[in-house]
Amino acid sequence: MYQPRLATINDMPRVLELIQQLAEFEKEPDAVEVTLDMLRNDGFGEFPKFKCFVVEVNTTVEGLALVYPRYSTWKGTVLHLEDLIVNKEHRGKGLGTKLLDAVVKYGSDLGVKRISWEVLDWNESAIAFYEKKGANVMRDWDVVQLNEEGIKNYLVQL
Repeated sequence: MYQPRLATINDMPRVLELIQQLAEFEKEPDAVEVTLDMLRNDGFGEFPKFKCFVVEVNTTVEGLALVYPRYSTWKGTVLHLEDLIVNKEHRGKGLGTKLLDAVVKYGSDLGVKRISWEVLDWNESAIAFYEKKGANVMRDWDVVQLNEEGIKNYLVQL
């Protein structure tokens, strides 16, 4: 029924709307710094930094999965799923499954050794969804980041 496709540059306004919706769901409504120009340039410029799959309902993009390659010192080339987003009005209709299917097929076609992503520990419905699909939710690992301010503070100490 719902067939994911690769996003086009013209999908980016709706992609940005869905990213903002996710930020609100994750209780971080002011955290989105990415702009429409950034999505267009980073996804469709001379050296694209990501691939984005979208799924439509009645010609409107209602879900997306944004991925990019990484390199693992243990595995080699792996794929990172940055976000899998389904519009809240269309959850539970199979769009997330179709998007995850597209990501896994894409990763397999690339020959990656792993596909990885993060999920918030309080998002039990997402955790259950991923575990049902066979993913290993590694609860003994923590995500570590330096944000922009952290990078600057780190460099000052050098």
